[in-house]
Amino acid sequence: MFENVEIEKIQSLTEEHREYLLQRHGTLDLDPLPSKDPADPLNWPSWTKLANLLTVSFLCLSGGFISAGVIPANEMIAESLQITLQQASYVASIQIIMFGWSPFFWTPISKRYGRRPVWLGGVFVSLICNIGSALSKTYGQLIACRAIGGFFIGAAIGMGSATVVETYFSRERGKYMGIWTSLTTIGPPLGGLSMGFVAQHLDYTWIFWICAIMNAVQLVAHLLLTPETLYNRDSPPTLSPLRNQYLSLRRHNPTPFTFTDLLRPFTLSLTNPTIFLPALAYGLTFTLVVFSLVELPQIFIPAFHLTPQALGLNFIGVLVGTLIGEQAAGPLSDWWIRRRHAKIGRQPQPEYRLWLSYIGFVLAILGLVLFCLLTQHLAGAAEPTYNVSPIVGQAISGVGNQIVGTVLVTYAVDCHREDSAEVGAFVNMIRMTLGFAGPFVWPDMIEGVGLGGTAGVIGGIIAGLGIGGVVVLQVLGVGRR
Repeated sequence: MFENVEIEKIQSLTEEHREYLLQRHGTLDLDPLPSKDPADPLNWPSWTKLANLLTVSFLCLSGGFISAGVIPANEMIAESLQITLQQASYVASIQIIMFGWSPFFWTPISKRYGRRPVWLGGVFVSLICNIGSALSKTYGQLIACRAIGGFFIGAAIGMGSATVVETYFSRERGKYMGIWTSLTTIGPPLGGLSMGFVAQHLDYTWIFWICAIMNAVQLVAHLLLTPETLYNRDSPPTLSPLRNQYLSLRRHNPTPFTFTDLLRPFTLSLTNPTIFLPALAYGLTFTLVVFSLVELPQIFIPAFHLTPQALGLNFIGVLVGTLIGEQAAGPLSDWWIRRRHAKIGRQPQPEYRLWLSYIGFVLAILGLVLFCLLTQHLAGAAEPTYNVSPIVGQAISGVGNQIVGTVLVTYAVDCHREDSAEVGAFVNMIRMTLGFAGPFVWPDMIEGVGLGGTAGVIGGIIAGLGIGGVVVLQVLGVGRR
């Protein structure tokens, strides 16, 4: 039984096309149905697809890495530039908001001129801005460099989902979407963990120099390993595969660029609950990761007097949790769909995937509560003494966030495959905007109701809007697609 491929399409294939697909893939049960062109990204060798995905995903990782890498050095930055610790936290958060909104600009550009020029341009400007950050002498210069760098490298974070859709079949998307989401998620904790050592043993400016070196390596990798994935099967390119995929800068889509293109991710998502509700649910859960990372310096440094290196080690909880969560989320999501497919003899509705998200929500909220209550207990003691117990809660929350992210992003993309870039841009905007707004609210909330009360408020919002939104999708989603 075929998945979502129309029988008429298969019957209309030429004999040559049939033979090519059977020889290349071993079946005609493919969704979407590729062309007979070896340059079609769906027909690429597995190693080419994986190398492309990993290179793009590592660029997504580097965005969070560069953003959060400065967090352990907040106190050093505040002393050097003569600003407050709160102002120093904006050196990280300014990039978060840029990551969220810049894909609205880059998505229509990439749909006309291809993904590859955007990747290359983004990583090059990020390289220049990291050098500028290292050389900055004032707070204003540093913020400007960070904002510009975040705007350009944000293209990768918003459009990574399009790479998965353009190179993999639907039955594989859960696994490979999970690779992209997990590498995107571990960027911040990996940056905080590793750069804590740098800030402790070198000068904080070396954080920016190391990020610049990383961008330089990525630039070479993108030149060699990321061929163009934008491909029109109705009008295949006439250039050779080498020129088309690596050497050509041409317009793929002749549609004129208009201001409404910038608004398309908004208009598409706000009129489709199958995009808006998953984006909101994932964005709310993602704030738990941001909360446990951004608030660390402001809670742990005054209470436990941790050095930058010791503070950075506390980022390992989210890192480990994310990796564990992805081992469950991606393969489990695809297995869940294949099992249902075998049982009913046809491709199940995308809403069937959503059942797995409830596991993630429970773990995310449970981890938040443990992190907040254990931190409150340790910091509120007569003689505060540090131990790693709150980080266990942080790791549990990381597992839950990764499950929720992989399941819900895959669901939204499955419902809107032709608009995967817009879906990715909107999902990214929601989670980054919520992550940016949180640090302005959380300190006052913690001061007013304590860490335990903060956990209750945030957990209640996620339960009401996040879980509630998934329930609505399962009840009404089929009719609204």
